Amino acid sequence: MLLENYMIPCLFKTYFGFECLGCGFQRSLFLLFQGRFSEAFKMYPAIFTTLLFFVFLIFYFQNKTKIPQKLVWQLAFINFIFIIIGYGLKHFYF
Repeated sequence: MLLENYMIPCLFKTYFGFECLGCGFQRSLFLLFQGRFSEAFKMYPAIFTTLLFFVFLIFYFQNKTKIPQKLVWQLAFINFIFIIIGYGLKHFYF
């Protein structure tokens, strides 16, 4: 794939030899853009929750008065849980 030539390498994986919690996000995002949703999920199981969190974060920074900061932290924690579960699924199930 041509896009893989332009992806940022994971420094964590380069130095320590195993994937970090974010490994696979870039490739998963490109698979998502190509419409390959199930392959994107298998590449990075938390792709959908992470993207939803980023969209919510954009809305938060655009209009801070309507969205409480506590809600942002709660959503960040929930997304982190999804990332941990996805990491386990990716390495031990898929």
